Amino acid sequence: MELHPKRRRTDTRAPISFGRAYAQSETFRLLFKEGMSLVEETADYLDGPGREAARALPRPASIIYATESMRLTTRLMQLASWLLLHRSVREGDMSADRAREEKRKIRLDKIPTGMSGPGWDELPEGFRTLITRSLQLQKRVERIDAALLDEVVPEPSGNPVRLQLKELAAALDTTR
Repeated sequence: MELHPKRRRTDTRAPISFGRAYAQSETFRLLFKEGMSLVEETADYLDGPGREAARALPRPASIIYATESMRLTTRLMQLASWLLLHRSVREGDMSADRAREEKRKIRLDKIPTGMSGPGWDELPEGFRTLITRSLQLQKRVERIDAALLDEVVPEPSGNPVRLQLKELAAALDTTR
């Protein structure tokens, strides 16, 4: 069945990119602002109240504090890199191809954080809250990043419907 001539699809442009659309969205702008604010808030805490609080901790808790503060800053720097990379594409400072190359340097995989055990409850509440918030931000970014990576670029040649029909016919072929 052929479409009415006026309704025939003549637009052969590529499908809308979720990544491009997301980078231009208000949601991304808010995520960027939240992430960068968390980086700044964490730096202020670790250089000020956190440093003072760490001095008063018993030995086991101070070791956990030192370990977790390194994990926290590493996690936030990776998240900030991801956010800055996408903002650069958004603002036209970097091409999408260049961003894909740079993205390989960013590691979003989880940095283990033991949020229990001896000494954990002795850590300052503000520090534990920053860790929790950074992990929540990381989960959000990981979900978005996975969605961006799952974007499928269709083959430029061939009709995708015809290809699916061929696959379906092959799957239903009982003469094999």
